[in-house]
Amino acid sequence: MKNFFIKIKNKINKFLFLFGYRISKVNNTGELVKIYKYNNYEEYKKTQVYFNKKKIDKVWADEKTLKTISDFLKSHISSANIQGLCHGSRNGFEQNFFNNEIKNSSIIGTDISETAINYQNSIVHDFHDEKVEWINNFDFVYTNSLDQSYDPKKALNVWLNQIKKDRYIIIEHSDQHGVISAGKMDPFGVETIFFPYLLNEWFGHKISIKIIKGIKVNKSNAPVFLFVVKKLI
Repeated sequence: MKNFFIKIKNKINKFLFLFGYRISKVNNTGELVKIYKYNNYEEYKKTQVYFNKKKIDKVWADEKTLKTISDFLKSHISSANIQGLCHGSRNGFEQNFFNNEIKNSSIIGTDISETAINYQNSIVHDFHDEKVEWINNFDFVYTNSLDQSYDPKKALNVWLNQIKKDRYIIIEHSDQHGVISAGKMDPFGVETIFFPYLLNEWFGHKISIKIIKGIKVNKSNAPVFLFVVKKLI
């Protein structure tokens, strides 16, 4: 029944988009940030692996948004061989798109589920964990999965350590990454308008933030925001 109503909503949104409107959930809780609390790490990992397998054939990323990111990277990074990480990439769609779109690139994806070994350029890894060999090694980190973090500040700090100075973390964010979508499956939610302030509170002068707005053609033309976080020191 839920899928039926989602299909109806998508059809209505397709029509409304012609006039500049769409149906969307509204956050009336008054909260700007929400983090679901698990009993322990084992519960978190078990939950993430379960939903990874349940959604293994689904892709949140879309080619239009990834092309926007690719164009940004090619215009802002002069390196002949761009090195990148895609965190929480499930079936590897993101890194394989980037590898095909950006010549001479070397981009891998991570996922907490053991299913990652079944996909090209993917490894099993919890994106909260540091890997010594990855420190100051990458030109960019991309994710649309920060909402799957039990501790987003910790995750982002690890990712900042993974990129070189003057390189980028690119976080894809939409209304489905907000407070009302936060829960056991996706523990972290933050409202789009508040996210840059939260990033500034966490990292201050260590970063700068650029916001690129677009639409998700695979999600009824929903607005999408790319938070481009540049590492300054």
